Amino acid sequence: MPTYNTIMSLCAGAGLLLVVALGWMLLTDRPVVPDAWAMGFGTLGLILFATGLHMTLAWPLAGQGFPFDNIIFGEPALGFGVLLLFASFFLWKRGGVVSSGADRGRSVSALAAPVSLLVFGLGLACFAIAAAGWHYTLFAAPPEEPISGEFADYPMLEASFMSSLYVLTGIGAVLFPFVLRTRGGAMAWVAGVCWTIAGLAFLLFGALNYFTHIGLIVNTM
Repeated sequence: MPTYNTIMSLCAGAGLLLVVALGWMLLTDRPVVPDAWAMGFGTLGLILFATGLHMTLAWPLAGQGFPFDNIIFGEPALGFGVLLLFASFFLWKRGGVVSSGADRGRSVSALAAPVSLLVFGLGLACFAIAAAGWHYTLFAAPPEEPISGEFADYPMLEASFMSSLYVLTGIGAVLFPFVLRTRGGAMAWVAGVCWTIAGLAFLLFGALNYFTHIGLIVNTM
């Protein structure tokens, strides 16, 4: 099966964690090294953009019986990848805006406000994906897949796990425009917690899938 949601999940999780970390540093007036963050965002953004664009346009899973996975994994990865790439470019070219200064929080909020509409829309898309996952019992692993396949008789279990991650990601994304306006407070804390939990889960789940997906291929050869 031509799928690579392993590296996509890994990078999406790392990307969410980096966004939370940078936001925390800005809100708490910690020093920021823009070039380092530009490299981090750029690396993850390039991988997510390339894999997400291919999955979005080519639909490699359409002939494998999982055409909906091209939408579920490809399009959010593409959107997140583009956002990370532009954040990387901005930090590289205009990093002085976030490196220091009493008004950097206000400056970052003003600069990120237009793109926050797309982040909000991606949050709504995450809610829709989660609802589809529950309604159609998606994400269930086949019995031939190691570890995850042990729960093949309980498809709602993995559907609930993955859908919950999309809900958490969606909550953070929907709150993002309001976090920019308030520059802190309860909404920033909620968004940060949601993205931290989802980021860790996507990161660890993607790493685990390097074993489970290899095992699935071996078991079905």
